[in-house]
Amino acid sequence: MVIMAADRQAVALGLGPGMKLADARARVPELLAFDHDPLADASLLARLAEACERYTPMVAAEPPDALILDISGAAHFYESETALAQDAEDRLDAVGHAICWALAGTPDAALALARHGLKEGAEAQLPVSALAMDAKTHQALERAGLYRIGDLAERPRANLAARFGMELTLRLDRILGSEDRPIDPLRRVGNIVTERRFAEPLTHIDAALTCLSELFAEAAERLNQRGQGARMIRILLFRCDGDVARLGIETGAPTRDAALFKRLLRERIEALNDALNPGFGYDLIRLSIVAADPLAPQQLRLEGGEDRQGDAIALVSQLSTRLGRERVQTFAPADSHIPEQGLLALPALNAPAPVPWRVKPSGDPPTRPLHMFDPPQRVQVIAEVPDGPPHRFTWRRKSHQVIRYEGPERIASEWWQRPDGQQPGNGGLTRDYYRVEDARGRRYWLFRHGLYGEEKANPDWYVHGLFA
Repeated sequence: MVIMAADRQAVALGLGPGMKLADARARVPELLAFDHDPLADASLLARLAEACERYTPMVAAEPPDALILDISGAAHFYESETALAQDAEDRLDAVGHAICWALAGTPDAALALARHGLKEGAEAQLPVSALAMDAKTHQALERAGLYRIGDLAERPRANLAARFGMELTLRLDRILGSEDRPIDPLRRVGNIVTERRFAEPLTHIDAALTCLSELFAEAAERLNQRGQGARMIRILLFRCDGDVARLGIETGAPTRDAALFKRLLRERIEALNDALNPGFGYDLIRLSIVAADPLAPQQLRLEGGEDRQGDAIALVSQLSTRLGRERVQTFAPADSHIPEQGLLALPALNAPAPVPWRVKPSGDPPTRPLHMFDPPQRVQVIAEVPDGPPHRFTWRRKSHQVIRYEGPERIASEWWQRPDGQQPGNGGLTRDYYRVEDARGRRYWLFRHGLYGEEKANPDWYVHGLFA
């Protein structure tokens, strides 16, 4: 049993990571030790990363114990970048977290300086262990008399690469600042970001909602300049004690309508499991347009009237926000000729643009029923063999005499998706569909599953749908 992490008091007593627990207890008998919980550590690191988004949206977690903040152009609310980092340290210290931070031109350099307790510009004093190579490479470097990053910086890169590999020279250049790498932020950065900072925190939800409406109006102006409308909106409310409330809003179509945004925001807040609690107040509110689509100006109709399509989109957006995006669905055509696979149920917010229906000539009956069974229901049929139409069928214990029929419409299986044209089971059988009408005028959609004598000795019959 070894120590994985130690607090300030333990460090002051000479204890630290890597020390055996028995030795630590020998030094400090009253030592309090807790089991290491990596999942809890990862959850805490994620929460701290969310809290640090008040400084910049470019926040990346470096497990198990580090955060990287890209504060380029984000220090204008503070006297300097150092003041921003000091503010982060003070806030984390206030909630019981001790940190070491460093400023550098690249993420790798800042991370190495912070982990070794050095400040900006001291990259040459870092030990070679800051390269985070394997133990064998570190041992070889020390045997060669190379103990610090400054010792490596004076050596030709070609010689280092030939002896220790290209990975070492790449990490060396990243620490020295000659090679940069992008970070992977915790959240996707919005196309448009608007925010408000308050000297006196907002302690009422209504004031926060008013602020959000103003922020969306600002974002809508910028969207209008780009000819776009918002599809996904992310809202962050930063509380004074470090807690962050997150809200997400999706719309069924691109929009810049402030009234629609207010309605969706109200629905989203009412749908929360835990009501928003301002506590001591919000000192920062940020609104980001995460996704946007083109939105061209529309010509109003000369005769006036309401925009029915816009009302339908607003209704879909409102219901999806209230009930959940997966609970409000619509059908979209799929690339399959199999009847039950020809449509997909997708969230209405993600549905593609509707395509015009093909209208049949007047008087022709529909080729597909309005109601389909999933799965098709088995029926007993009297029909001529090998491929005659049904004359009578029994469904749900009732007999139906067929007086009219149309067909067959032969639908083959998706043979191109089967190896060697063979597929086990009934899924690969041919279907012969018939549109039939019984003596009482009711119309059904039946099919024979399999070719008689070729694919199956005695094919089964199924009713797949009902016509209006």
